[in-house]
Amino acid sequence: MTDPDPLATALFSEVFMADQLARNRIGRALPKGMEISHFSVLNHLARVGEERTPAQLAATFHVTRGAMTNTLSKLEWAGHVHIRPDWDDARRKFVSISPAGRAARDAAMAAIVPVIAGAVREIGPDRIRAALPVLRELRQRLEEG
Repeated sequence: MTDPDPLATALFSEVFMADQLARNRIGRALPKGMEISHFSVLNHLARVGEERTPAQLAATFHVTRGAMTNTLSKLEWAGHVHIRPDWDDARRKFVSISPAGRAARDAAMAAIVPVIAGAVREIGPDRIRAALPVLRELRQRLEEG
């Protein structure tokens, strides 16, 4: 059987393999006990600088609410996030990054940036800059579903 769309197949094969390899290398570089999901949430909260609900975080990361609740429980246990009730709607909660969480995120960044920066240097910053708009558009189209 022939491949109905070899360009699409090649693109997704490369994207999936790059994702797997990046997650593996980054996972090994993260501080002990931190998982990629933990880092991702801390990084997002640090970047947005505002509280988010667990449902908003689950939607952002395209995971179930249960999976996000599990991640947030671990982050709260580690002291990396604060989870508070919504004072107007007791059924809802808000999540914010704690000072310890910001420090953990910064330590993780310090550990993983050299891994990624090395690849950027080897490929070349200009080529990476040229690829980013295409990857960003691909992500946006996939998010549209």
